[in-house]
Amino acid sequence: MACKVLIVDDQIVPRQLFENIIASSDRYEIAASLDSASLADVYCAGGGVDLVLMDVVMGDGSNGLDAAARIKSSYPRIRIIVVTSMPDAVFLKRAREIGVDSFWYKEVQELPMLEVMDRTMAGERIYPDSPPVKQLGMALSTDLTERELDVLRLLAEGLTDREIGERLNLGVTTVRYHLNNLIGKTGYASRTELAVNAVLSGITIPGITG
Repeated sequence: MACKVLIVDDQIVPRQLFENIIASSDRYEIAASLDSASLADVYCAGGGVDLVLMDVVMGDGSNGLDAAARIKSSYPRIRIIVVTSMPDAVFLKRAREIGVDSFWYKEVQELPMLEVMDRTMAGERIYPDSPPVKQLGMALSTDLTERELDVLRLLAEGLTDREIGERLNLGVTTVRYHLNNLIGKTGYASRTELAVNAVLSGITIPGITG
């Protein structure tokens, strides 16, 4: 019997890609193809899903990781592969904590999706060692420390220095030290320019935390 796959991705091209991959194999069939994560767990309640291909950031504001957590909590037998083009390291961390079975970057395809699906359904967990490297001004994402990325993520959410410090248990002076380092490494003229480009690059996604 073919494995039934639920596709959850708000972008048409990736959805069509996954649909074509599934159509190319007699081991899988499409259960449904959704453009929002908001009702993914509700769809799984029907019992007709064995595997979910789940994007993270959806255009309607729904969060694929939140949906994955609900699915894993209620239907632990269902396997989930997170598929994303966003390199924020928090995604990897949270996916592991939730119990997501595998993780696949759309733009850095170390393994073919069909192979990841096969190995995931066989009980293997497939995860990259780290997110793909992205450029942020004059710096690479790998040039930034974990604490700098924490500060950058909260800056991108619009928090003040004091609010960032409270969230990270840091003094305001320490927060400003990290922000100055970030501006120095990236070469941006202001913290606003830094925050905007961090989001555009996908290095950090506001509102999604570890």
